[in-house]
Amino acid sequence: MNVTEDIVYIGVNDHELDLFEGQYDVPNGMAYNSYTIIDAKIAVMDSVEERFGSEWLGNLAEALDGRAPDYLVVQHVEPDHSANITRFMDNYPSATIVSSAKAFDMLNNLYGADYADRRIVVKEGEELTLGTHTLKFIAAPMVHWPEVIMTYDAYDKVLFSADAFGKFGALDVDEDWACEARRYYFGICGKFGKQVTNVLNKVSALEINAICPLHGPVLDSDLDYYLGLYSTWASYGVESEGVAIAYCSVYGHTKEAVELLAAELLNAGCPKVVVTDLARDDMAEAVEDAFRYGTLVLVSTTYNADMFPFMKTFLEHLADHAYQNRRIAFMENGSWAPNAARAMKAKVESLKGIEMLDPTVTIKGALDDDSRAQIKELAKALLA
Repeated sequence: MNVTEDIVYIGVNDHELDLFEGQYDVPNGMAYNSYTIIDAKIAVMDSVEERFGSEWLGNLAEALDGRAPDYLVVQHVEPDHSANITRFMDNYPSATIVSSAKAFDMLNNLYGADYADRRIVVKEGEELTLGTHTLKFIAAPMVHWPEVIMTYDAYDKVLFSADAFGKFGALDVDEDWACEARRYYFGICGKFGKQVTNVLNKVSALEINAICPLHGPVLDSDLDYYLGLYSTWASYGVESEGVAIAYCSVYGHTKEAVELLAAELLNAGCPKVVVTDLARDDMAEAVEDAFRYGTLVLVSTTYNADMFPFMKTFLEHLADHAYQNRRIAFMENGSWAPNAARAMKAKVESLKGIEMLDPTVTIKGALDDDSRAQIKELAKALLA
Protein backbone atom coordinates (compact mmCIF):
# COMPACT_ATOMS: atom_id res chain seq x y z
CA MET A 1 0.00 0.00 0.00
CA ASN A 2 1.40 3.37 -1.00
CA VAL A 3 0.72 6.32 1.28
CA THR A 4 2.26 8.66 -1.31
CA GLU A 5 4.37 8.02 -4.38
CA ASP A 6 7.48 7.60 -2.20
CA ILE A 7 6.03 6.38 1.13
CA VAL A 8 5.12 2.70 1.27
CA TYR A 9 3.20 0.92 4.05
CA ILE A 10 5.04 -2.23 5.20
CA GLY A 11 3.17 -3.04 8.43
CA VAL A 12 1.31 -6.19 9.46
CA ASN A 13 -2.04 -7.29 10.89
CA ASP A 14 -2.25 -9.39 14.06
CA HIS A 15 -5.33 -11.59 14.52
CA GLU A 16 -3.65 -13.89 17.05
CA LEU A 17 -3.66 -11.38 19.91
CA ASP A 18 -6.41 -11.53 22.55
CA LEU A 19 -5.29 -8.75 24.91
CA PHE A 20 -3.28 -5.73 23.79
CA GLU A 21 -0.76 -4.65 26.44
CA GLY A 22 -2.08 -7.51 28.56
CA GLN A 23 -5.41 -5.80 29.32
CA TYR A 24 -7.31 -4.39 26.32
CA ASP A 25 -9.66 -6.77 24.53
CA VAL A 26 -9.04 -6.59 20.76
CA PRO A 27 -11.69 -8.75 19.05
CA ASN A 28 -10.77 -7.29 15.67
CA GLY A 29 -7.04 -7.74 16.12
CA MET A 30 -4.29 -5.15 15.97
CA ALA A 31 -2.21 -3.44 13.30
CA TYR A 32 1.50 -2.82 13.80
CA ASN A 33 2.36 -0.10 11.32
CA SER A 34 5.69 0.54 9.68
CA TYR A 35 6.52 2.63 6.63
CA THR A 36 9.46 3.20 4.33
CA ILE A 37 10.36 6.40 2.50
CA ILE A 38 12.08 5.72 -0.83
CA ASP A 39 14.42 8.53 -1.86
CA ALA A 40 18.11 9.00 -2.64
CA LYS A 41 18.49 7.63 0.86
CA ILE A 42 15.90 5.27 2.33
CA ALA A 43 14.36 5.60 5.78
CA VAL A 44 12.30 2.91 7.48
CA MET A 45 9.85 4.17 10.08
CA ASP A 46 9.72 1.81 13.07
CA SER A 47 9.53 -1.97 13.34
CA VAL A 48 6.70 -4.37 14.30
CA GLU A 49 5.87 -6.88 17.02
CA GLU A 50 8.36 -9.74 17.41
CA ARG A 51 6.17 -12.55 16.04
CA PHE A 52 5.77 -10.77 12.71
CA GLY A 53 9.43 -10.05 11.99
CA SER A 54 9.70 -12.29 8.95
CA GLU A 55 6.54 -10.88 7.39
CA TRP A 56 7.70 -7.32 8.05
CA LEU A 57 11.17 -7.90 6.59
CA GLY A 58 9.52 -9.52 3.57
CA ASN A 59 7.29 -6.49 3.08
CA LEU A 60 10.33 -4.24 3.41
CA ALA A 61 12.38 -6.23 0.88
CA GLU A 62 9.54 -6.03 -1.63
CA ALA A 63 9.27 -2.26 -1.17
CA LEU A 64 13.05 -1.82 -1.47
CA ASP A 65 13.23 -3.75 -4.75
CA GLY A 66 16.87 -4.70 -4.29
CA ARG A 67 18.07 -1.56 -2.53
CA ALA A 68 19.27 -1.36 1.07
CA PRO A 69 17.84 1.04 3.67
CA ASP A 70 20.04 3.77 5.09
CA TYR A 71 18.12 4.60 8.26
CA LEU A 72 15.73 3.04 10.74
CA VAL A 73 13.84 5.82 12.49
CA VAL A 74 12.70 4.58 15.91
CA GLN A 75 9.95 6.86 17.17
CA HIS A 76 8.83 4.64 20.05
CA VAL A 77 10.67 1.71 21.64
CA GLU A 78 7.71 -0.18 23.07
CA PRO A 79 8.25 -3.80 21.94
CA ASP A 80 5.29 -3.85 19.54
CA HIS A 81 7.31 -1.30 17.51
CA SER A 82 10.92 -2.16 18.31
CA ALA A 83 11.14 -5.94 18.78
CA ASN A 84 12.67 -6.56 15.34
CA ILE A 85 15.34 -3.87 15.47
CA THR A 86 18.11 -6.43 16.09
CA ARG A 87 17.00 -8.52 13.09
CA PHE A 88 16.85 -5.40 10.95
CA MET A 89 20.33 -4.26 11.96
CA ASP A 90 21.73 -7.75 11.34
CA ASN A 91 20.08 -7.90 7.91
CA TYR A 92 21.25 -4.41 6.92
CA PRO A 93 24.73 -3.88 8.44
CA SER A 94 25.20 -0.48 6.76
CA ALA A 95 21.99 0.99 8.25
CA THR A 96 21.92 3.59 11.01
CA ILE A 97 19.31 3.98 13.75
CA VAL A 98 17.85 7.45 14.21
CA SER A 99 16.13 8.16 17.53
CA SER A 100 16.12 10.22 20.72
CA ALA A 101 18.79 9.92 23.41
CA LYS A 102 16.26 8.46 25.83
CA ALA A 103 15.26 5.86 23.26
CA PHE A 104 18.80 4.53 22.97
CA ASP A 105 18.97 4.12 26.76
CA MET A 106 15.73 2.15 26.66
CA LEU A 107 16.84 0.04 23.70
CA ASN A 108 19.88 -0.98 25.71
CA ASN A 109 17.63 -2.00 28.60
CA LEU A 110 15.34 -4.01 26.31
CA TYR A 111 17.80 -5.61 23.90
CA GLY A 112 21.24 -5.18 25.41
CA ALA A 113 22.48 -2.83 22.68
CA ASP A 114 22.49 0.94 22.23
CA TYR A 115 24.12 0.87 18.76
CA ALA A 116 26.67 3.48 19.79
CA ASP A 117 28.59 3.04 16.52
CA ARG A 118 25.49 2.98 14.28
CA ARG A 119 23.24 5.72 15.52
CA ILE A 120 22.17 9.32 15.10
CA VAL A 121 20.67 10.99 18.16
CA VAL A 122 18.06 13.60 17.27
CA LYS A 123 16.06 16.08 19.28
CA GLU A 124 13.33 18.68 18.83
CA GLY A 125 13.59 20.61 15.58
CA GLU A 126 16.50 18.69 14.07
CA GLU A 127 16.31 17.45 10.48
CA LEU A 128 17.46 14.51 8.37
CA THR A 129 17.63 14.93 4.59
CA LEU A 130 16.97 11.87 2.42
CA GLY A 131 17.14 13.72 -0.90
CA THR A 132 13.82 15.23 -1.92
CA HIS A 133 12.36 14.38 1.47
CA THR A 134 13.46 16.15 4.63
CA LEU A 135 12.42 14.66 7.96
CA LYS A 136 11.82 17.07 10.83
CA PHE A 137 11.71 15.63 14.35
CA ILE A 138 9.19 16.62 17.01
CA ALA A 139 9.78 15.68 20.64
CA ALA A 140 6.66 14.04 22.09
CA PRO A 141 7.61 12.91 25.61
CA MET A 142 4.91 10.97 27.48
CA VAL A 143 2.75 10.47 24.40
CA HIS A 144 2.80 7.97 25.86
CA TRP A 145 6.41 6.98 26.80
CA PRO A 146 9.22 9.42 27.66
CA GLU A 147 11.43 8.71 24.63
CA VAL A 148 8.84 9.33 21.91
CA ILE A 149 9.56 11.43 18.85
CA MET A 150 7.25 12.16 15.94
CA THR A 151 8.49 12.80 12.42
CA TYR A 152 7.22 15.25 9.80
CA ASP A 153 8.05 14.70 6.15
CA ALA A 154 8.17 18.24 4.80
CA TYR A 155 8.01 17.14 1.15
CA ASP A 156 4.86 15.00 1.24
CA LYS A 157 3.52 16.85 4.29
CA VAL A 158 3.02 13.60 6.19
CA LEU A 159 3.10 13.37 9.99
CA PHE A 160 4.39 10.08 11.41
CA SER A 161 2.63 10.35 14.76
CA ALA A 162 3.98 7.38 16.78
CA ASP A 163 1.17 5.99 18.97
CA ALA A 164 -0.94 9.15 18.74
CA PHE A 165 -3.99 8.90 16.45
CA GLY A 166 -3.85 5.12 16.73
CA LYS A 167 -6.72 2.71 17.36
CA PHE A 168 -7.42 -0.90 18.20
CA GLY A 169 -8.24 -3.22 15.29
CA ALA A 170 -6.39 -4.69 12.32
CA LEU A 171 -6.45 -2.86 9.00
CA ASP A 172 -8.32 -5.63 7.18
CA VAL A 173 -11.41 -5.05 9.37
CA ASP A 174 -13.91 -2.34 8.49
CA GLU A 175 -15.10 -0.54 11.63
CA ASP A 176 -15.84 2.94 12.94
CA TRP A 177 -12.60 4.80 13.69
CA ALA A 178 -13.76 6.95 16.60
CA CYS A 179 -15.10 4.16 18.83
CA GLU A 180 -11.89 2.13 18.94
CA ALA A 181 -9.63 5.19 18.71
CA ARG A 182 -11.38 6.68 21.76
CA ARG A 183 -11.04 3.47 23.77
CA TYR A 184 -7.40 3.31 22.68
CA TYR A 185 -6.69 6.96 23.52
CA PHE A 186 -8.13 6.95 27.04
CA GLY A 187 -6.54 3.59 27.81
CA ILE A 188 -3.10 4.40 26.38
CA CYS A 189 -2.74 8.20 26.51
CA GLY A 190 -5.59 9.39 28.75
CA LYS A 191 -3.37 10.23 31.70
CA PHE A 192 -1.18 12.49 29.58
CA GLY A 193 -3.59 15.14 28.34
CA LYS A 194 -1.19 18.01 28.97
CA GLN A 195 1.59 16.33 27.01
CA VAL A 196 -0.76 15.48 24.13
CA THR A 197 -1.95 19.11 24.05
CA ASN A 198 1.68 20.28 23.90
CA VAL A 199 2.30 18.13 20.84
CA LEU A 200 -0.97 19.20 19.20
CA ASN A 201 0.16 22.81 19.60
CA LYS A 202 3.40 21.97 17.80
CA VAL A 203 1.79 20.15 14.89
CA SER A 204 -0.94 22.79 14.46
CA ALA A 205 1.65 24.97 12.74
CA LEU A 206 2.35 22.28 10.12
CA GLU A 207 0.60 21.71 6.82
CA ILE A 208 -0.47 18.08 7.03
CA ASN A 209 -1.87 15.98 4.17
CA ALA A 210 -1.81 12.65 6.02
CA ILE A 211 -1.19 11.22 9.49
CA CYS A 212 0.59 7.86 9.71
CA PRO A 213 0.15 6.34 13.19
CA LEU A 214 1.76 3.18 14.55
CA HIS A 215 -1.65 1.53 14.93
CA GLY A 216 -4.78 1.91 12.84
CA PRO A 217 -5.36 3.36 9.39
CA VAL A 218 -3.51 6.16 7.64
CA LEU A 219 -5.63 9.30 8.04
CA ASP A 220 -5.61 11.26 4.80
CA SER A 221 -8.95 13.08 4.74
CA ASP A 222 -11.11 15.07 7.20
CA LEU A 223 -8.02 15.74 9.29
CA ASP A 224 -9.77 18.57 11.15
CA TYR A 225 -12.18 15.94 12.51
CA TYR A 226 -9.38 13.77 13.94
CA LEU A 227 -7.38 16.72 15.24
CA GLY A 228 -10.53 18.15 16.81
CA LEU A 229 -11.35 14.92 18.62
CA TYR A 230 -7.80 14.69 19.94
CA SER A 231 -7.98 18.28 21.15
CA THR A 232 -11.21 17.51 23.03
CA TRP A 233 -9.83 14.31 24.53
CA ALA A 234 -6.52 15.86 25.55
CA SER A 235 -8.24 18.80 27.26
CA TYR A 236 -10.69 16.47 29.08
CA GLY A 237 -13.56 18.21 27.33
CA VAL A 238 -17.03 16.73 26.84
CA GLU A 239 -17.34 15.06 23.44
CA SER A 240 -21.02 14.04 23.40
CA GLU A 241 -24.19 15.07 25.21
CA GLY A 242 -25.60 12.38 27.45
CA VAL A 243 -25.24 10.44 30.68
CA ALA A 244 -23.07 7.42 31.41
CA ILE A 245 -24.23 5.04 34.15
CA ALA A 246 -21.78 2.51 35.60
CA TYR A 247 -23.21 0.00 38.06
CA CYS A 248 -22.70 -3.18 40.07
CA SER A 249 -25.60 -5.39 41.11
CA VAL A 250 -25.78 -8.66 43.05
CA TYR A 251 -29.39 -9.92 43.01
CA GLY A 252 -30.85 -7.60 40.39
CA HIS A 253 -32.43 -4.92 42.58
CA THR A 254 -29.68 -2.39 41.86
CA LYS A 255 -29.87 -3.21 38.15
CA GLU A 256 -33.62 -2.56 38.27
CA ALA A 257 -32.93 0.85 39.83
CA VAL A 258 -30.46 1.66 37.05
CA GLU A 259 -32.98 0.67 34.40
CA LEU A 260 -35.57 2.93 36.03
CA LEU A 261 -33.14 5.87 36.07
CA ALA A 262 -32.21 5.30 32.41
CA ALA A 263 -35.89 5.21 31.43
CA GLU A 264 -36.60 8.41 33.38
CA LEU A 265 -33.72 10.17 31.65
CA LEU A 266 -34.72 9.08 28.16
CA ASN A 267 -38.39 9.92 28.74
CA ALA A 268 -37.32 13.40 29.87
CA GLY A 269 -35.38 13.99 26.66
CA CYS A 270 -31.81 13.00 27.52
CA PRO A 271 -30.09 12.58 24.13
CA LYS A 272 -28.10 9.48 25.13
CA VAL A 273 -27.88 7.15 28.11
CA VAL A 274 -25.10 4.56 28.17
CA VAL A 275 -25.33 1.83 30.81
CA THR A 276 -22.38 -0.38 31.80
CA ASP A 277 -22.46 -3.45 34.02
CA LEU A 278 -18.99 -3.25 35.53
CA ALA A 279 -18.94 -6.95 36.41
CA ARG A 280 -19.69 -8.11 32.86
CA ASP A 281 -18.85 -5.40 30.35
CA ASP A 282 -15.42 -4.36 29.12
CA MET A 283 -13.78 -2.09 31.70
CA ALA A 284 -11.98 -0.11 29.00
CA GLU A 285 -15.34 0.61 27.35
CA ALA A 286 -16.66 1.86 30.69
CA VAL A 287 -13.66 4.20 31.04
CA GLU A 288 -14.15 5.42 27.47
CA ASP A 289 -17.82 6.26 28.10
CA ALA A 290 -17.00 8.04 31.36
CA PHE A 291 -14.67 10.36 29.44
CA ARG A 292 -17.00 10.77 26.45
CA TYR A 293 -19.97 12.20 28.35
CA GLY A 294 -20.13 15.09 30.75
CA THR A 295 -22.22 13.35 33.41
CA LEU A 296 -21.52 10.05 35.15
CA VAL A 297 -23.72 8.14 37.60
CA LEU A 298 -21.99 5.65 39.90
CA VAL A 299 -24.26 2.92 41.23
CA SER A 300 -23.10 0.23 43.64
CA THR A 301 -24.31 -2.23 46.20
CA THR A 302 -22.66 -2.08 49.61
CA TYR A 303 -20.07 -4.82 50.03
CA ASN A 304 -18.04 -5.38 53.20
CA ALA A 305 -19.06 -1.89 54.37
CA ASP A 306 -17.55 -0.51 51.14
CA MET A 307 -18.40 -0.30 47.45
CA PHE A 308 -18.57 -3.41 45.27
CA PRO A 309 -15.09 -4.56 44.07
CA PHE A 310 -15.74 -3.87 40.38
CA MET A 311 -16.76 -0.31 41.21
CA LYS A 312 -13.56 0.15 43.18
CA THR A 313 -11.56 -1.07 40.17
CA PHE A 314 -13.46 1.28 37.86
CA LEU A 315 -12.75 4.30 40.06
CA GLU A 316 -9.09 3.33 40.25
CA HIS A 317 -9.00 3.28 36.44
CA LEU A 318 -10.56 6.74 36.29
CA ALA A 319 -8.08 8.13 38.79
CA ASP A 320 -5.15 6.48 37.01
CA HIS A 321 -6.21 8.15 33.75
CA ALA A 322 -6.68 11.64 35.27
CA TYR A 323 -10.48 11.71 35.02
CA GLN A 324 -11.64 15.28 35.58
CA ASN A 325 -14.04 18.13 34.78
CA ARG A 326 -17.25 16.09 35.02
CA ARG A 327 -20.49 15.93 37.00
CA ILE A 328 -20.98 12.78 39.09
CA ALA A 329 -24.06 11.46 40.89
CA PHE A 330 -24.40 8.48 43.19
CA MET A 331 -26.83 5.64 43.89
CA GLU A 332 -26.28 2.99 46.53
CA ASN A 333 -27.98 -0.14 47.78
CA GLY A 334 -27.53 -1.76 51.18
CA SER A 335 -29.98 -4.07 52.88
CA TRP A 336 -29.12 -3.07 56.46
CA ALA A 337 -26.24 -0.52 56.36
CA PRO A 338 -25.89 1.33 53.03
CA ASN A 339 -22.32 2.59 52.77
CA ALA A 340 -21.35 2.43 49.09
CA ALA A 341 -22.09 6.11 48.37
CA ARG A 342 -19.86 7.31 51.18
CA ALA A 343 -17.04 5.08 49.90
CA MET A 344 -17.49 6.19 46.28
CA LYS A 345 -17.54 9.86 47.22
CA ALA A 346 -14.32 9.45 49.19
CA LYS A 347 -12.64 8.14 46.04
CA VAL A 348 -14.14 10.83 43.80
CA GLU A 349 -13.00 13.66 46.10
CA SER A 350 -9.42 13.12 44.91
CA LEU A 351 -10.37 13.81 41.28
CA LYS A 352 -9.93 17.23 39.72
CA GLY A 353 -12.81 19.50 38.71
CA ILE A 354 -15.64 17.19 39.78
CA GLU A 355 -19.12 18.48 40.66
CA MET A 356 -20.94 15.99 42.91
CA LEU A 357 -24.68 16.15 42.36
CA ASP A 358 -27.57 15.76 44.77
CA PRO A 359 -29.62 13.85 45.64
CA THR A 360 -27.77 10.66 46.47
CA VAL A 361 -30.23 7.79 45.99
CA THR A 362 -30.29 5.18 48.75
CA ILE A 363 -32.08 1.85 48.30
CA LYS A 364 -32.47 -0.67 51.10
CA GLY A 365 -32.86 -3.95 49.29
CA ALA A 366 -35.63 -3.74 46.68
CA LEU A 367 -37.11 -0.60 45.16
CA ASP A 368 -40.00 0.98 47.03
CA ASP A 369 -42.04 4.17 46.66
CA ASP A 370 -39.43 6.24 48.47
CA SER A 371 -36.45 5.06 46.40
CA ARG A 372 -38.43 5.40 43.16
CA ALA A 373 -39.20 9.00 44.11
CA GLN A 374 -35.50 9.61 44.82
CA ILE A 375 -34.62 8.28 41.36
CA LYS A 376 -37.12 10.65 39.72
CA GLU A 377 -35.56 13.56 41.59
CA LEU A 378 -32.08 12.45 40.55
CA ALA A 379 -33.15 12.28 36.90
CA LYS A 380 -34.32 15.90 37.13
CA ALA A 381 -31.01 16.97 38.67
CA LEU A 382 -29.04 15.20 35.97
CA LEU A 383 -30.88 17.05 33.23
CA ALA A 384 -30.79 20.46 34.95
